[in-house]
Amino acid sequence: MNCEQANEQFTEWLSNQLPDAERLEMEAHLATCPDCQRAAHATQQLWSQLDSLAVPEPSERMRVRFDAMLDTYKDSVSSEQATGLTSFVAKLRTFWTPQMALRLAYSLALIGFGILVGYWSPNRPVLAYQQQVDSLSSQVQEMRQMMLLSLIDNPSASERLRAVSYTDDLNQANERVVEALLTTLNKDPNVNVRLVTLEALAKLADDPTVRQGLVQSLTRQESPLVQAALADVMVKLQEKRSIKPLQQLLRQERLNDLVKSKIQESLKALS
Repeated sequence: MNCEQANEQFTEWLSNQLPDAERLEMEAHLATCPDCQRAAHATQQLWSQLDSLAVPEPSERMRVRFDAMLDTYKDSVSSEQATGLTSFVAKLRTFWTPQMALRLAYSLALIGFGILVGYWSPNRPVLAYQQQVDSLSSQVQEMRQMMLLSLIDNPSASERLRAVSYTDDLNQANERVVEALLTTLNKDPNVNVRLVTLEALAKLADDPTVRQGLVQSLTRQESPLVQAALADVMVKLQEKRSIKPLQQLLRQERLNDLVKSKIQESLKALS
């Protein structure tokens, strides 16, 4: 194991997620490499300090708001139960647009066509059938991207997290999806949403627009968690263009000490 591989596996090693063989290899490397020992120690300190950050106590106003939201939810549930099928049909109509119906009908037709081809022509070339399957897959990908765009601006953080999860099965993201994800990474008020979005964008880093957006995001983050995670991503991608933004971030007066150490290690790995 070399130093670059060790840097990429610090997170898994600290969280005890490495297989036994890789864990032993990591520990053997750390025993002989002072640089990686310092990097591992700095990362471990960062995790410890972040875990000890105080959680603010909810205010009385927050409790009042929560009770109001809970009462509203109970009223809405009661109303839905009272209206029964009528309410369900109304909700279905808001989702069931003509475009969605057309897409579903087209997808079902493709599936039916494929079954017929397989049943009636078992010995014929399956090129036409494969083309239909590829077309169906493309339709599913497009629908996932549409769902992401429809939920990414939702007021609920859980819904925004669900929107980002639609990237898990995307082979590639279109320009609008990439723009929406980068905006979420830079502006979302919820740190957890930004961290999950960063993870999703890292998986799409083959796209030059995504890589450039991640580099530009370095100087726009204020959360120590996101700053540290971004530094890790830059090392993992070996993105040399991040060196200057990282150096700029390092000069900030109020930068968290452990984040500062993390960035210094990242710069060393990128140099």
